[in-house]
Formats: sequence, C-alpha cells, structure tokens
Amino acid sequence: MPGPDIIYVLLQSVSNGKKYGIVASLGLVSGIIVHTTLVAFGVSALINQSPKLLLLLKIIGAAYLLYLAFKSYFSSEEINIQNKVKKRKVLSLFKQGFIMNVVNPKVSIFFLAFFPGFLYSDTQNTVMQFYVLGALFMIQALLIFSIVSISSGYFSNYIQNHPKMNANIKWAKVLVFIGIACFILIS
Repeated sequence: MPGPDIIYVLLQSVSNGKKYGIVASLGLVSGIIVHTTLVAFGVSALINQSPKLLLLLKIIGAAYLLYLAFKSYFSSEEINIQNKVKKRKVLSLFKQGFIMNVVNPKVSIFFLAFFPGFLYSDTQNTVMQFYVLGALFMIQALLIFSIVSISSGYFSNYIQNHPKMNANIKWAKVLVFIGIACFILIS
C-alpha cells in the first residue's frame, strides 16, 4: 500500500506533469534535512518527551493539511494533461512538499526510533553519522518518488482517455490531505 507521500507525488505528477511531481518530491525530501538535524542534535528526543509540544506539532501539521484539502476542494476539477491548465508554480510545490514533511511528527519519530540503531562507528562523530544516514534516506526517497513521477505518464494517458477521472482525482487529493491530517492527529 503506497504511503501518503507517494500518493501526493503521484497526484501532483498526474495533475501538473512529471517535472512538477519531481519538484514536489524534492520538497518532501528536503524536509528530511530538518528531521536529520533534529535527531542529530537530540531535539527530537525532547519533542517526544513533551506531550504538549508533540500535540502542538501534530495540530499544526494537521491544520496545514486540512488547509490544503480545503484549497483542493475549491479548485477546478479539470485536469488537462495537454498543458491547457495553468501549471502551479514550481516553488509553490517545493514549499508545500517541504512543509508537509517538516510538520509530520511521524517522520521525526521514525528517525528517532530507527537511526540510532544504524550508527556504524563508535569512533566517528555521531552527528556526522546521522547526516550520512539522512543523506542515504534522502537519496532512496528521491529515487522512489522520481520513479513514481516518471511512471505517472501511464496514468496520464488513462486520464486523457477517461475525462470523468478528473473529478475522482480532485476528490482523491482532498481525501489524501484529510487522511494524512487525521493520521497525524491520531498517531
């Protein structure tokens, strides 16, 4: 089952094109730098030990995603793969992906739970080891997201031949944003 980030990248790729899906991917992946830094310097551990701060981060993240769902709900259903629809700005997609990743406390918890187990040296600087692990994670995530963006062309062909899919994609965006928001709040 694809995760919410992959679904988000797929929807951006289908709605705006492969290039835009890759830009959204770069935004999502860039957020990993923040999580890596938080784990490397122990801030994630402090956030995890403060239920009020963790709840505040969850609420902020969920509110942002609900805002995106609201914007998607009131957007046009038309998705025209032949460039007749005004494309979203590249910087806007990058920022949206970055913010989605940064405000998702699940990513920070994942890094806090798994990264320390993969430190590979007792003699090397721990902070550098965390950044190496973060870079490896970024590379693999970008590779997977890029594959999703590039392969979205097959899905785009289907949409061109089935125009009623546009409404389904719009509602999928709305539901993905609401679903991720709920997932963040209840986790």
